[in-house]
Amino acid sequence: MQIGVIGLGRMGAGISRRLIAGGHSCVVYDVSPANIAALAQDGAIGAESLEAQVAALSAPRAVWVMLPAGAPTEDTITRLSTLLSPGDVIIDGGNTYYRDDIRRAKTLAEKQIAYLDVGTSGGVWGQARGFCLMVGGDKAAYDRLDPIFATLAPGIGDIPRTERDASADASVERGYFHAGPSGAGHFVKMIHNGIEYGMMAAYSEGFAILEGRNAAHLPEDERYDLNLADVAEVWRRGSVITSWLLDITASALAKDGDLAAFSGSVEDSGEGRWTLEAAIEESVPADVLAAALFARFRSRQPGAFGNKLLSAMRLGFGGHVEPKK
Repeated sequence: MQIGVIGLGRMGAGISRRLIAGGHSCVVYDVSPANIAALAQDGAIGAESLEAQVAALSAPRAVWVMLPAGAPTEDTITRLSTLLSPGDVIIDGGNTYYRDDIRRAKTLAEKQIAYLDVGTSGGVWGQARGFCLMVGGDKAAYDRLDPIFATLAPGIGDIPRTERDASADASVERGYFHAGPSGAGHFVKMIHNGIEYGMMAAYSEGFAILEGRNAAHLPEDERYDLNLADVAEVWRRGSVITSWLLDITASALAKDGDLAAFSGSVEDSGEGRWTLEAAIEESVPADVLAAALFARFRSRQPGAFGNKLLSAMRLGFGGHVEPKK
């Protein structure tokens, strides 16, 4: 199939290259001419503008937008809506807030342009491993673009198959599915990322406890100078907490056991906050996910006023003096 891809960063470029390798034709555009040229060398058709990209696509067109959530995506989709025709499809594969999807779908429907929100997981490894796709929006458009999603998805691979009803959606075993109406794809991806926050926090806390077990204040016979790279590696082999995140952890520790290249300041891109908003709306307890998000906030505030106040209160009620630096 033919498809346009806008945004050739790490994810957009990986999506384009995987599609090309799968036999699809990609017409690509990016604000960086160098990114366009790099994809053209790999078999894509480069376009110097959105107008040129749309003109190079055959109707009914499909354009995949892979840009940061917010203004870059919003502005691009608004421009595309003036260039595309009835029957065309706009796909947003970024981490857009699901309520924005609902609004956009209604606006585009007035022009008879279909809209699909595609929660896309796979990161920089997606080109080789495949992307997990959670799709919301127009079902007819989804069905028409099934070959695109099937190519991008990982496929069944060597993962043990779950015993499922014969009538169950077969695409989920291959790593993609239609989640529901507009916004459903990004809503599922939003919760996916919220869970990711919690899993990452659990690993980081656990390894911090392991790392601290050789502290001088502990009884000598209870101190363990543990090789964290070895711990991570052995846990990858048959333990119940094995995961891709543990794979990444093991790789990082093998390269630098002290993680000296990292500051410890952890950003968040919005999905964790949106997940907690949904939990509050639904009155669903989300203790772990909330703590994981707030831990990221704390990591960026080493000299935070709140932490200073904690020290002041401890001094006031118990005479606890801060350790000398």
